[in-house]
Amino acid sequence: MKSPFQLSDASSYSVWRKAKLSNYPINIGDLLVTITDSAHPSIDEIDQIKRITLKHNMALYRFLDSKHRDKKAVHTLGRHIGLHKLDGNICADEDRLTSIEVRENTRQHSYIPYSNYKLSWHTDGYYNSKEQQIKGMLLHCAQPALSGGESLLMDTDIAYILLRDENPDYIEALMQPDAMTIPANILEGKIIRAEQTGPVFSIGENGKLYMRYSARKKNIIWKDNNNTRQAVAFLQNLWESDSKYIIRYTLNAGEGLVCNNVLHCRTKFEDSDLKEEKRLLYRGRYLNLVDKPTDTQQTEQSKIQGLA
Repeated sequence: MKSPFQLSDASSYSVWRKAKLSNYPINIGDLLVTITDSAHPSIDEIDQIKRITLKHNMALYRFLDSKHRDKKAVHTLGRHIGLHKLDGNICADEDRLTSIEVRENTRQHSYIPYSNYKLSWHTDGYYNSKEQQIKGMLLHCAQPALSGGESLLMDTDIAYILLRDENPDYIEALMQPDAMTIPANILEGKIIRAEQTGPVFSIGENGKLYMRYSARKKNIIWKDNNNTRQAVAFLQNLWESDSKYIIRYTLNAGEGLVCNNVLHCRTKFEDSDLKEEKRLLYRGRYLNLVDKPTDTQQTEQSKIQGLA
């Protein structure tokens, strides 16, 4: 299948790139969909989320009712937009959603997401196997922090464009099957997750671009060659810049992000001393993408996006 993400297909890339960049700059309002009844989102509300995600690989939503802590509403939204293949990671709750909050216990205390520290840029599940690749994500805010906890987001397609425009060799390097290795996760002498080696960028059977990446400095092994090192350095410089392609937003109670596993990070935050006012988010990781819109008006755009 032809794809703009193949370095050999310059003409398709040129058309796709122009269409993609024409969507910028983005305002938060361009991404945000309000949902009146979180238990019964309307067809129009769901279709809006799908359309926005098709264009930007992400969308924001806001529940207008008071069911901010209702995990059933989060599951309902996920199913309506096509996110149903939940990945149950070792820190997930019984329903396979993960409660992201500051914790102090033997399993989660050493993982940055469960602290109030800054979280570096990454895609979710970058340490998963190819067979368990995370393609979709939902992040719902039940309670924001007292201060901080801002989310920074970037469409993975945009990261691809910036790298390819800088040097196509960077893309070739990051598409190598041994570009990035995450060592095994060993807890109390037991292997919780085996070592995982794979590419940063890969192209799915449907022509869709997938990305597995982390800006972490420890417990990550990059392929030892100049192009890989320079590509990694380019991305690190990008995260430290004020790029117009970085979207910044702090989720409020009842708001959330749905996406095709875009790049994201989190700023440090300060929590309340009151238990009921401490920061709490629900995260769902999925093995499938957000569905495309139901009508046929998006057919040509889908082809440009490499999804049809």
